[in-house]
Amino acid sequence: MTLEHPRKAVAIGGGTGLPSVLRSLLDLGYDTTAIVTMADDGGSSGMLRRELGMLPPGDIRNCLVALSDPDSLVARLFQYRFPHGEGLAGHALGNLVIAALADLTGGFPEAIDAAGNLLGVRGRVLPSTLEDVVLHAEDRSGRPVSGQANIAVSAEPVAHVVLEPEAPTAYAPALEALESADVVVVGPGSLFTSVIPNFLVAGVAGALRESTALRVYVCNVANQRGETCGLDAADHVQALIDHGLEGAIDVVLVHESDAADAAGSSSLGVSALGLAAADLPPAGPSAPGACPAGTEPVEPVVSDAWVRSLIGTLVPAVVAANLVDVAAPTRHDPARLEAALGAILEARSGQAA
Repeated sequence: MTLEHPRKAVAIGGGTGLPSVLRSLLDLGYDTTAIVTMADDGGSSGMLRRELGMLPPGDIRNCLVALSDPDSLVARLFQYRFPHGEGLAGHALGNLVIAALADLTGGFPEAIDAAGNLLGVRGRVLPSTLEDVVLHAEDRSGRPVSGQANIAVSAEPVAHVVLEPEAPTAYAPALEALESADVVVVGPGSLFTSVIPNFLVAGVAGALRESTALRVYVCNVANQRGETCGLDAADHVQALIDHGLEGAIDVVLVHESDAADAAGSSSLGVSALGLAAADLPPAGPSAPGACPAGTEPVEPVVSDAWVRSLIGTLVPAVVAANLVDVAAPTRHDPARLEAALGAILEARSGQAA
């Protein structure tokens, strides 16, 4: 009796969006690997980079927890952030654990593996590079901005980003994961500071372009004030193409932002994928709308029928579904995201059969 080869999925990005994709892929039965940016220089990760000369652990930590039982005591400890204390305030305990493990085990990849063992993760978390990189940007007014944390709050939307050093060496296991994947999901996450930096690492964009996997880009549901302010979903896709991903995306998944479509979940590209409206998440409250009291307004990433038609000139297929979390309108609803990804992946499996 021959056991069926497990389906392999890679999710690539960083920030707070990637964990939802990782949990979705696990629930959908995929052997899942995360590839994570090493450009983070803010918060606890930034402090540890400056004080210990280590690679940033924060996005790694979030992905490890996403691949574990998030309700376990160890996972909760990894996510615990010290509210006060000289030298401790702002640090996530898991970041400190990874820093200690890097010292004890002799390396950052070894520390990730050891932390994964502590958490009982299903899957792998891999840095895109082991080099110490700095992210630089030019905004749409031509002004240079340096550092991931500064770029994230840029006064003007970002036009282009580069890494220093240019084209750093990729972590070999990350390239191997892309080469063997059946599915690759890009994003969601901060476009210029969490997603694109991975593709500035030598060989990563090329590996995705050459991959035979189904390559899905999950577009953000809300813009980040600063780096993507005013951009629509087509602008997000164009930015990926401008940074090396031309011919590297098969499907773009966007939130269904126009009211006319919200009742029916119809979209450009659905028929090409063999999907029906019934396969996608049911319609419900779809527009981000008002924010909770005391918060700033949310700027949705516009992805109406016109914008989707523009995306359709850039990639083979576009799927729109009701994806926003109405309780946290800057983020995807995990259940809706999983349902939409599941429908896309199932349609591809049916075509392959």
